[in-house]
Amino acid sequence: MRTLSFAAIAVVLLALLAVPFVPQLIYSVFVMKMLCFVLFACAFNLLLGHTGILSFGHAAFFGTGAYVTGILVKEYGVPTDLGILAGGLVAAALGTIIGALAIHRSGIYLAMITLALSQLVFFFFLQAPFTGAEDGLQRIPRGTFLGVIDLRNDTALYYVVLGIVGAGLWLVWRTVNSPFGNVLRAIREHEPRAISLGYPVARYKVLVFTISAGLAGIAGSLKAIVFQLAALYDVHWHTSGDVILMTLLGGMNTVFGPAVGAALVSALNHYLDPFGAWVTVIIGLVFMTCVLTFRQGVVGQLNQWFSSRRAPIPSAKGQPRSHAHQQ
Repeated sequence: MRTLSFAAIAVVLLALLAVPFVPQLIYSVFVMKMLCFVLFACAFNLLLGHTGILSFGHAAFFGTGAYVTGILVKEYGVPTDLGILAGGLVAAALGTIIGALAIHRSGIYLAMITLALSQLVFFFFLQAPFTGAEDGLQRIPRGTFLGVIDLRNDTALYYVVLGIVGAGLWLVWRTVNSPFGNVLRAIREHEPRAISLGYPVARYKVLVFTISAGLAGIAGSLKAIVFQLAALYDVHWHTSGDVILMTLLGGMNTVFGPAVGAALVSALNHYLDPFGAWVTVIIGLVFMTCVLTFRQGVVGQLNQWFSSRRAPIPSAKGQPRSHAHQQ
């Protein structure tokens, strides 16, 4: 199973590396947008899938990263790489504050607290005089990365975005497959038992909130640089709903399932755009179909299917025998 997973990741990576060389087949700017949402969804899943915390306000961190980067790069001439880093750090700080306030409740009450605080962030960016209000922060210069890579070139920008998103996904994978990740899953499965074992559960929750918010902020920062725009939709509750949809569609009990969900939703929004408002209806139908067909998400269901195919079955003499032996 692990060999199959690594092979799939290698194929996807090779396909992503080849995107700029086949512009007639796929639009690199669309792939960059998809990569931003891939990182956003996987960061969100650290909370939902691995800790059991449902946040209805994750767009606050995504949008904060976009606005902070846009303001620093456009208004103060900060280098783009430092602007992206600042967007992630400010979003992480905001995640620490919101997480510390929200974890005192659980379930739907925690979700409502995150939604309420996210709306406060939304109205701040709506009313603040330096954010462009409903017009958003436009014409954000792309600048250079590390002082040498000209981000005005779409190909150069693509590989920078791919590298940063890849590093973010590695951090997600490392977090999940670590003792820290084991504690998060223990909290998800049975929080009172984790407390009885002596783990400072509140501290772990705030820390995972901070990591998730920081990665979401970097995703928003990258999107602002790609489109040279930080808009109110980035911090709107609709965006929070989109990332929940992506996570459930891909599989919230997996590491990279949300990445598949983000790719599917982004592709549907892009290629079905000529249908106008009907896009929402079509995506809803696709979501219902996938929920009914793939109860654990697309990747989760595929993992279960491959595991069942590889599971040993008893032979006639009562000894375990695999499907391969049977064939």
